[in-house]
Amino acid sequence: MKLKLVNSIISWVMKKRIRQIELFIQYPHEVQYEGLQRLLNFARGTEWGKRYYFSEIDSYETFQSRLPINNYESLSPEIDRLRSGEQNIMWPTEIKWFAKSSGTTSAKSKFIPVSQEALEECHFNTGKDMLSIYCNLYPETQLFSGKSLVMAGSSNINQLNDRSYYGDLSAILVNNLPFVFDLLSTPDSKVALIEDFEKKLDRISDITIHEEVTSIAGVPSWT
Repeated sequence: MKLKLVNSIISWVMKKRIRQIELFIQYPHEVQYEGLQRLLNFARGTEWGKRYYFSEIDSYETFQSRLPINNYESLSPEIDRLRSGEQNIMWPTEIKWFAKSSGTTSAKSKFIPVSQEALEECHFNTGKDMLSIYCNLYPETQLFSGKSLVMAGSSNINQLNDRSYYGDLSAILVNNLPFVFDLLSTPDSKVALIEDFEKKLDRISDITIHEEVTSIAGVPSWT
């Protein structure tokens, strides 16, 4: 009975989000422009904001002409400064997470800065949008009557300095998930991020055999 109530409440909340998604579909250009202006206004006091005069940008064309196209190599000196603990360079809030990506265009690994806003507005909200669409397509779903089996990457979080950490993006996401998700997922983050994959599978099997698992979430390659 308790699980059915939880399922009903979460499904109802997720369904309501569809109105916002429909707004995006109906007014794509306006929503994109509003998003651009919100980001520029928020970052206007950063080094980049002052260097490229974010406060004066009032159109996409101005943004396009004023900011140079960059690749990782051109950004790496400023990313190195962020990794060493400097702040307010490209984004005003604290950057302490870096997603480590294996090099594609060069032999070096890339460290992608991840802000709290990026986690919430990109990764977490995208998950909510996906669930909203699903719940509206399948209104009788029992998805939330059990737990979600999490298949994260096998990279633990490693410390760069006293305030900065790097690791697999999925590990960063697991470490920052809202507490509500912890109640609805299995196994716990400590097990989900074990580096030895075979050992992790054994532990997941031992734990989840006693759980009611109704979905699988995670990185496709690991899944």
